[in-house]
Amino acid sequence: MWWYRFFKFTIFRPMVRFGYGALVFGEENFPREGGAILASNHIDALDSLVVPAMMPRPITFPAKAELFSGKGGIGNKIVAWFLKTVKMVPMDRSGGRASVDALQAISDVLADGHVIAIFPEGTRSPDGRLYKGKTGMARMALANGVPVIPVGVSGTTSLKGPFGLPWARRPVVVIGEPLDFSQYFDNPGNSKVLRWVTDETMAAIQRLTGQDYVDVYASRIKSGSLTLEEASASELARPGGGEPPVVEPRPERARG
Repeated sequence: MWWYRFFKFTIFRPMVRFGYGALVFGEENFPREGGAILASNHIDALDSLVVPAMMPRPITFPAKAELFSGKGGIGNKIVAWFLKTVKMVPMDRSGGRASVDALQAISDVLADGHVIAIFPEGTRSPDGRLYKGKTGMARMALANGVPVIPVGVSGTTSLKGPFGLPWARRPVVVIGEPLDFSQYFDNPGNSKVLRWVTDETMAAIQRLTGQDYVDVYASRIKSGSLTLEEASASELARPGGGEPPVVEPRPERARG
């Protein structure tokens, strides 16, 4: 983590805190040790810079595996070098063995007591509203027995800054209290549990941001299968709701 801290405290945190004028609230809610999953809303590409720069502990973001190849020019080589240097985790979504290895790498990071950051919406919001979360974040939290830290970010809309650098005007990051889903650690594959955990996490994020919530995946709008106007018909007061799912505890294996 030496290189991570070097880049964070010499370049990124000063730029975000003093250049962007970023503010952070709720630092006392961030666990000082142990593995955890940070779950945040996603409104702009700068979220991936602002959020880790303002956190009190190092954050690991799973990044698209192709970014680590360095193919396609000097810019891509620099990105690949940087991601490897600061120990980001390549996320291969092609399926099969590659995806299994990627999930194992994330589990290893959590087992070592570090924090993995996830955008449960899966893509940037197309209009600033909060969209339905995907359940992969919940699966990771339950399978690895770690809490979820809800984080709300606003004001990261990218502007053109000095020397053409992406810039933002006073982003705000709010850290919520960790969410304890330990009652479901024995049921990491239960679809009802995964949806409930995901919705409760998104509801916690919504309380931090005050965003309107749309109960469809943002990727449907990005792909063109749904318009913003059509999506508005699925606005809800909050994600999920209702009673927590009841599941049977796993039977203990017989000892022989």
